[in-house]
Amino acid sequence: MLARLAPGPVVRWFARPYVAGGTLEDGLDVAHGRLARFGALATLDLLGEGVANRAEIRENAATYASLVDRLASDRRFADRATRPSISLKPSAFSLGEKEGAFEHLTALARRAHEQRVAVTIDMEDHAWTDLTLDWSIRLFEEGVDVGTVLQTRLHRTEADLERIPAGMRLRLVIGIYSEKSDVALTDKAAMKDRMVVHAERLLARGCRVEFATHDEPTLERFLTEVAPGHESRCEIQMLLGVPRRPFARRLFAGELGTVVPFRLYIPFAVSWDAATAYLRRRMRESPGMTWLVLRNLLRAQKAK
Repeated sequence: MLARLAPGPVVRWFARPYVAGGTLEDGLDVAHGRLARFGALATLDLLGEGVANRAEIRENAATYASLVDRLASDRRFADRATRPSISLKPSAFSLGEKEGAFEHLTALARRAHEQRVAVTIDMEDHAWTDLTLDWSIRLFEEGVDVGTVLQTRLHRTEADLERIPAGMRLRLVIGIYSEKSDVALTDKAAMKDRMVVHAERLLARGCRVEFATHDEPTLERFLTEVAPGHESRCEIQMLLGVPRRPFARRLFAGELGTVVPFRLYIPFAVSWDAATAYLRRRMRESPGMTWLVLRNLLRAQKAK
């Protein structure tokens, strides 16, 4: 209800801690700031999926091409080890004909690879799963530095783990898309348990695991039960604005277990209309996100 009724400026106010800004430059500046201040890595994501016409598809592709070029040339990111990666959502390049997105994804992934910028092809709702896996694995097997995402809430994920080649990067998430019970779990605790189990299986297969969750007990389990001995093939990821300061301090101090790289998922916008539409959809699909925002804002106010 809040997502539907709230005026655009209110939605953007809610999103303020979680979106880098309204330009590509804002995204780059926030990524560099978090790296310089905390040593946090970044993956940059343009808010622009759910396009309405082919002009928007071309604009999204051009923005990502510019982002790749800037990441490769910006002296702040000269060290490839700390250079931000980019995250691509297939729906940002499709009007419904899903196969049509592959041409844009392929061109951007190859451009990025040539300029030594890593790419992750994001996972959306279950209707995209097969194609996203097919495209990502094909590009990886062609030698392109591409990773993808699996959602532990989906029943099919256990079988999909077997498709991920050794050496490929796999971001493991619970997933925010609302799915029917015949497609996905509805028990959040079970989804979190699956994250830990699936991470163990992926590491045993020789994959690189990007463990992406905001649930602090689940992160602690990963860092104490799964990551030890696999530090070179693990990292944890969280959304910009979500990590609480006390938790982040303990994390960077190594108090939660094995120390592995930490990466922030940093969305940015070039059109606030597109960003607002995206944020409304996220709030509809994941009502818990709205309460997470409110809770963190209240905590921030109490901490002042």
